[in-house]
Amino acid sequence: MKLLRNLIPYIIIIVVVVFIRTFIITPVKVNGNSMYPTLDGNEIMLLNKLGEIDRFDIVVVLLDENDHHLIKRVIGLPGETIKISNSKIYINGKKLEDDFGYGRTYNVDAVTLGEDEYFVLGDNRVVSIDSRVFGKVSREEIKGTTNFVMYPFGKIGKVE
Repeated sequence: MKLLRNLIPYIIIIVVVVFIRTFIITPVKVNGNSMYPTLDGNEIMLLNKLGEIDRFDIVVVLLDENDHHLIKRVIGLPGETIKISNSKIYINGKKLEDDFGYGRTYNVDAVTLGEDEYFVLGDNRVVSIDSRVFGKVSREEIKGTTNFVMYPFGKIGKVE
């Protein structure tokens, strides 16, 4: 009985940690250089599983049933029409001021997003595999937003 009483605080801590990682926030590792120059590809960031998704947020997208994830930037929001022409992005016919894009990109015909769909791009437009390749992303496929680097320690802090 005394052993059980001594274990209760540890059990509570484990349950709380599992709850937080499952439903609120968890670490995520960046692989590859598709978000360069914003991210180099070796960072560990915090993934926020709660909250709204806005234009230019960095999100983690579940790519397939094998649990492959990609880190990309939200460009198009639900209900919008996205078009890329001569490396310029147009949202509903208006040119988007995009300070994050690096490198030229090929043209993409107009794509209209549904009520729970997003258009995502990597910042390194030359090498990124993103909505230009795999198309629209549903809200369900977005696992959360991330903007805080935990590692490497020299880069700790918020990124845009």
